[in-house]
Amino acid sequence: MTGADARPVAIDAPAKVNLYLHITGRRGDGFHTLDSLIAFAAPFDRISVAEAPALSLDISGPFAPALHNASEPNLVETAARHLAALAEMAGIAPGAHITLDKQLPVAAGIGGGSSDAAAALRALVALWGLTLDPAALAALALSLGADVPMCLYGRTCFAGGIGEIIDPAPTLPDCALLLVNPGVSLATPDVFRARQGNFSAPARFEQAARDGQDLAEILAARGNDLEAPATALAPVIGETLAALNALPGCRLARMSGSGATCFALFDDDAVAADGADSLRARHSGWWIVPSRFVQAN
Repeated sequence: MTGADARPVAIDAPAKVNLYLHITGRRGDGFHTLDSLIAFAAPFDRISVAEAPALSLDISGPFAPALHNASEPNLVETAARHLAALAEMAGIAPGAHITLDKQLPVAAGIGGGSSDAAAALRALVALWGLTLDPAALAALALSLGADVPMCLYGRTCFAGGIGEIIDPAPTLPDCALLLVNPGVSLATPDVFRARQGNFSAPARFEQAARDGQDLAEILAARGNDLEAPATALAPVIGETLAALNALPGCRLARMSGSGATCFALFDDDAVAADGADSLRARHSGWWIVPSRFVQAN
């Protein structure tokens, strides 16, 4: 849909959480292969798009300055330009004013940029009334980064390959999360370069966890292979995990992705909120947010 009938579109971009992350090998081109259980959680960035003569992007929110000062093009802009080329081939004039409300920390291991790019793709497809072959959209997503396909999928899943092989995963139980970033940004390539040791086997499972305790027990038999190298680069990650593990009711604490954001599992929202209050009293500079599992819209 374009022209006078095109209505603005707004889509939430949730945090991506690696509940476990095993590095299973390395390809000849240098990219590492992985096996990971991907979940999505509040809070959200938010992408809004409205018809305009040309493509433009405005960024607001508490973490906007980090993007304004970035040396590389914003992934939302890159996604929009690539999709615009496909729209032009379909005879659609691909103008849009894009607004990104940046609520998630940057370079934090929770896929903020990838989730933003995926949300931008979904929003622009809707704004422009663009009909794309799913394989073409998936290929476009992968060209933007290994995390973008899973964020485009937007539901709990297992990710394999370099992140582009997406398979459904068992439904997650109704439990609470606490997301914590100690104010540190880590570049994913640096973390991979710091990694040592052998590769890990895939660790997928078929049975859905009954509750938070059951999920914690399943995850405890797995790990995040990037946690040790990330902690070596940023020792505050170890402090963060220790603080989470010490909270009453914490079932499991782990780093997400390449860090430095960590998460903890709790049985219910009230216990997670109490934990957040306790941490804020001692670590006023940390990003501390009670959370829940969600599915991207």
